[in-house]
Amino acid sequence: MQKKKCVLVGTGGIADSHVKAARSQEDRLELVAAMDVDLQKGRAFCERSGIERCYGDFGELLEKEKPDLVQIAAPPQFHCDLAVRSLEAGAWVFCEKPLCASLAELDRIRDAEKRTGRFCASVLQMRYAPSHRHVKAVIDSGDLGRILVGVCHTLWYRDHEYYAVPWRGTWASELGGPTMGHGIHAMDQFLELMGEWVEVSAMAGTLDRKIEVEDTSLAMVRFRNGAFGSVINSALCPREESYLRLDLQMATVELNHLYGFTKDEWRITPAPGKEESEGVTALNRWPDDAPVSHGIQIGAILDDMEAGRRPLTSGPGARETIAFIAALYKSVFTGEPVVRDSIEPGDPFYDRMNGGRTRLENAATVS
Repeated sequence: MQKKKCVLVGTGGIADSHVKAARSQEDRLELVAAMDVDLQKGRAFCERSGIERCYGDFGELLEKEKPDLVQIAAPPQFHCDLAVRSLEAGAWVFCEKPLCASLAELDRIRDAEKRTGRFCASVLQMRYAPSHRHVKAVIDSGDLGRILVGVCHTLWYRDHEYYAVPWRGTWASELGGPTMGHGIHAMDQFLELMGEWVEVSAMAGTLDRKIEVEDTSLAMVRFRNGAFGSVINSALCPREESYLRLDLQMATVELNHLYGFTKDEWRITPAPGKEESEGVTALNRWPDDAPVSHGIQIGAILDDMEAGRRPLTSGPGARETIAFIAALYKSVFTGEPVVRDSIEPGDPFYDRMNGGRTRLENAATVS
């Protein structure tokens, strides 16, 4: 089978993960070039990473390399335009989170997919972990009973120096705070396990960091299956952790980690008398495992390319989480619950996560 040609756009901090991911699939994928608007920085990265060619112009990169796959690791405000141009050049796309700035931009990507027959997948690698797929399969089987309560915490720490990078901490460039840029991983995983959400009530604040966006958000969520959930995202927590908890009729399922996990980070607590139940027994039959990585996801996307099918975190799979975040932010700014599918064209929160506002009027801010 002929190798696919891949290019990388953006050579900042996350770019190393994309190089490692591409190299993990070197029998099927060849990383031939990278691009950065700061050409000197890009060339230094390429030399260090063993990438043969570097460009300072995205159009030139697409025209000369004609890639099969574009990996986007540029700052968030550029994701949508880069993705659409890549699709229109005939490439598939593997784009860093957040995939785009709004539901409006997500629909731009959807329309480009329809025109081109190519697909754009968001980097949401937690969903691809073998242990996560295993837990989801057992929950979906019904052998653990109904989901009743869920908890999703992204409690990370980002200091003032972190936000000194010019594109961070603003609605225009970072597109939101930890709700959009950090907690998206755990929330995406949580939503896939919990099932379809139907209503969100949220609040947020800029409690300590001197930034335009929130540094903390909290949400209450109601799901179609009747379950309740709570979500916290924060950049203020010295003891960092990512934590998921699902309480089902037969067992509590927990995942506690930071930035990545294997089956060893999951904890199963059976309900009294359910220790030998079919669901609990199935949960404890873990499949062959691998740690979370961009490489696992890009391998799955290559499978999708060969099969001509839509990747898991594209289209509807990406929209579930982006729409949830849009609803969360709308609830923050309006002080009202937001129901599923209520944010449509014409709604200011369809075009921007902050609805065009720059201050969190309903929240505390740094004095």
